[in-house]
Amino acid sequence: MKHLNFKHAVGGALMLLVACSPSPKTDSKQVPDLTEEQLNKEVKPGDNFYAYANTTWMKNNPLPDDKSRYGSFDELSESNKEKLKIIFEEAQKNSTPNSIAKKIGDFYNSGMDSLAVEKEGLTNLNPILNQIKEVKNTDDLAYTIGFLHTYQMYPFFYLYVGADDKNSSMNIAHMGHNGIGLPDRDYYLQKDEESVKVQEAYRTFLNKILSFEGNDEATASEYSKKIYDLEYLMAETFYTRLQNRDPHLTYNKIKGSELATEYPDFNWNKYFEALPISTPEEVNISQVPYFKDLGNILGSQDIEVVKKYLEAFVIRNMSSYLGSAYVNASFELYGKTIQGTETMQPRWKRVQGTTNAALGEPIGQLFVEKYFPARAKERMVKLVENLRLGFKQRIENLEWMGEETKAAAEEKLAAITVKIGYPNKWRDYSKLEVVSDSYVKNVLASNQFDFNFNIEKIGKPVDKEEWHMSPQTVNAYYNPSVNEIVFPAAILQPPFFYLDGDDAVNYGAIGVVIGHEMTHGFDDQGAKYDKEGNLRTWWTEDDTEKFNARTKVLAEEFNNFTVIDTLKANGEFTLGENIADLGGLNIAYTAYLNATNGKDIPEIGGLTDKERFYLSYAGIWAQNIRDKEIIRRTKTDPHSLGKFRVNGPLPNIQEFYDTFGIDETAAMYIKPEERAIIW
Repeated sequence: MKHLNFKHAVGGALMLLVACSPSPKTDSKQVPDLTEEQLNKEVKPGDNFYAYANTTWMKNNPLPDDKSRYGSFDELSESNKEKLKIIFEEAQKNSTPNSIAKKIGDFYNSGMDSLAVEKEGLTNLNPILNQIKEVKNTDDLAYTIGFLHTYQMYPFFYLYVGADDKNSSMNIAHMGHNGIGLPDRDYYLQKDEESVKVQEAYRTFLNKILSFEGNDEATASEYSKKIYDLEYLMAETFYTRLQNRDPHLTYNKIKGSELATEYPDFNWNKYFEALPISTPEEVNISQVPYFKDLGNILGSQDIEVVKKYLEAFVIRNMSSYLGSAYVNASFELYGKTIQGTETMQPRWKRVQGTTNAALGEPIGQLFVEKYFPARAKERMVKLVENLRLGFKQRIENLEWMGEETKAAAEEKLAAITVKIGYPNKWRDYSKLEVVSDSYVKNVLASNQFDFNFNIEKIGKPVDKEEWHMSPQTVNAYYNPSVNEIVFPAAILQPPFFYLDGDDAVNYGAIGVVIGHEMTHGFDDQGAKYDKEGNLRTWWTEDDTEKFNARTKVLAEEFNNFTVIDTLKANGEFTLGENIADLGGLNIAYTAYLNATNGKDIPEIGGLTDKERFYLSYAGIWAQNIRDKEIIRRTKTDPHSLGKFRVNGPLPNIQEFYDTFGIDETAAMYIKPEERAIIW
């Protein structure tokens, strides 16, 4: 699940999300198909529970050529894609001027008209590219960077408006490093064989897109190397993934008027001239060393190199919405080389994903009306409150935590706001202009619309009714700045939530998801925020030390996992998600026991209720994944791979051993005194 820390939730051009499957069925009973026959009896549950639970699913769901990973999440996303397809087909028939349905239909149609896209070429990007070409000096450069930011293209650094971590009721501007073309700084700095291949492929990609823009081969070759070298300098000064996880390190609020004195080698007045706001009163600088060095980085470069970098940045960000040459070049790098995907998704899937990202809430409104039954929300509300009670009981029973911290933790738990299904109020898209004949123009308009929507919040109170995921998103999140957990409608479907399913399966799947998101408020990052969402210490010093010692045990357990060849998991980088998985399992199990209240639950499908609980949890992480995607996710994703989200937390839970009769001879066995016992 997604743990939102908005300093890091920054996007540029629109991204596509989902895939396709058989037609949705909304009238059938939702019951889980979980039986003993599906288990891999050749593997003992205590040796590899992931394989024991999921081998059959993995064999029955081979990795499609157009996927780098395919798992239970993707299975549900595909079902949602078919539902969205029906909504889009209906929208295409709507001719009511400025209606939401017409905007959806026109946006989608503009992307599906591949002949028009090819014919258009760079025509609607030329005003942006021409702005870059007119740059003569560093003052022009600062203005042009601001100009690009208004299109949600963020070379060198990003700007967004979000809650002040130490005054969470108010919005302020945040700035942080950005602008490299590879997924993470490590892709530049590491010198292993696979990293070198990616670096070479990226330089080839830069060469291609510069050539497409009209540069001769010699010029394209020269500048592709110089652009790469510039990005390498930037990557060297970027924070590591672990540093970016430290909210104290990334909180450095100054007055907007101090930007010129703190970071004098950049013309901030010219930058803000390009924006629809004046210099803000307050700004949080997320990575101070980078901004201190930014002037030196820019000063070390010939202005023509920086201009070519900006041109390449724009083309790279927009390549998915241009002609086939750009699309193919982008897929060759990001799809094949970095993720290992063999073939590109069909155009309709890609365009639908872009439309979905541009018009998320309007599409979500139609999605909810058509596919989200009221009783799903009713059952979910009950589940959440049962989980909250279970978590409270676990806090009360913690032997390692003192009473003062327990009381504060219970207050924070009680204060968590829960959002289920869809927003209470929908965002107004009436000012977004959508045309039927230009895909690029629509993407740019959407990016500007979203930038303006965000930037207008500056200096205003945080809107606690706002959602940061659309209802049709298969995910969930915790937002520390407002202490809320959010469950979009789309995740409240099988295999996460069965409307007519047994409690054991639902508590093992969506119940753990709920517990996972609650635990994010108390993981190694969330625990630093109080019940109001402010970055403030509310733990005693003694309890902080005990907590850190226990989380270190969990981090070291994950550090011992080999993900592929000699590459190890990063237990510190994934610590927050691993704490949430472990906490979610414990909380959901406690809540399940409360719900059944000691009743004798009959077997279903040859499995006891407690077996079904743990097997249901394992099943939501079933996946097939390519080697290159394993490497990419290990470098960039704070979530552990599916296998380790199962085999990692479970050996720390005594009830898991008891349920499957696992003893000390099992490969996964951890001695009781060596287990990570946290929440």
